[in-house]
Amino acid sequence: MILPRPDIPLLSVLGYMLFAFLLGLLVTPWFVAFLRRNRLGKQLRVETVDGREPSIFRKYHKDKFGTPTMGGMLIWSAILLTVLFSRGLSFMGIVEHSLLQRGEVYLPLFTLVSMAVLGGIDDYLNILGIGKKKGLDVLPKLSFLFLISILGALWFHTKLGYDQIHIPFYGNFIVGGWYVPIFMFVLIGTANAVNVTDGLDGLAGGLLVIAFGSFSVLAYIHGFSVLAAFCAVCVGAIVAFLWNNVPPALFFMGDTGSLALGGTLAVIALMIDSVLILPLIGFVFVIEMLSVIVQLTSKKFRGGKKVFKAAPIHHHFEALDWGESKVTMRLWIIGGFCSLLGVIIGAVG
Repeated sequence: MILPRPDIPLLSVLGYMLFAFLLGLLVTPWFVAFLRRNRLGKQLRVETVDGREPSIFRKYHKDKFGTPTMGGMLIWSAILLTVLFSRGLSFMGIVEHSLLQRGEVYLPLFTLVSMAVLGGIDDYLNILGIGKKKGLDVLPKLSFLFLISILGALWFHTKLGYDQIHIPFYGNFIVGGWYVPIFMFVLIGTANAVNVTDGLDGLAGGLLVIAFGSFSVLAYIHGFSVLAAFCAVCVGAIVAFLWNNVPPALFFMGDTGSLALGGTLAVIALMIDSVLILPLIGFVFVIEMLSVIVQLTSKKFRGGKKVFKAAPIHHHFEALDWGESKVTMRLWIIGGFCSLLGVIIGAVG
């Protein structure tokens, strides 16, 4: 198990978060100009996940064609630069400990970078119009996710000794070797759930701010101050992105952001043994993923009949003419409320 390492004062945690936010805002104009100059714009979806015409999606999103994507690069770049900045401060003796700590930050940082690369390749192929559905085909994408997840699972189980799941208000439940498939399921499931949720301006970004903020609080409560600071840095970087992603979005996150941040969120939950709190803090992500599964299952076994007007469920609410901003903000409210419950349960359970 990972034990709490060096202590970072709360003021420093907040300082690093502010630095990531300001850094993200500062480079945004240059970054957007770069995306536009290289025509890295979003392509409209050509078919749904089951191969049909996405009529509802096209109806409500036709004006978004060509909007710059791959905005996730801004997020994870700001995170990486902030971590390196903290290392520089430590090297010069200005602070005692940097964020680049092997015990608490290497694993989520590795997950962030590796899944950002995967998402970036998918985004770029989507822009070029390559692949069966424009983008990386399902098999290579899932294969790479599987490889990252099994490497992480084996490292956690064999090197760090993780073999139990903490059940709130009950205690630790030993799962032994089953920890490996559980880890893989959580990592792949969370990454894909966040990816599926990233479909409306500001939706995934706002929910990720809530989720990383919640895990920052839990990590700090449990003594992982470095990890708490890393989560806070993620919050700062995502807020800088969100500043220009709220409707109408200046740019989109893309898979390079959603897959990377979803996977990183899962690893952080596993590190602080709060995996059963994750579905509550990420409640909207769970509902979004379930809506896709229910829709596909219904179409397959009920002769093409649908449960929702469109899936993921945020498009269903769009089809009810709620309006994009209203859907986004209501899901933010649900996400914030569930995250508050998750933090309370995680702190006392």
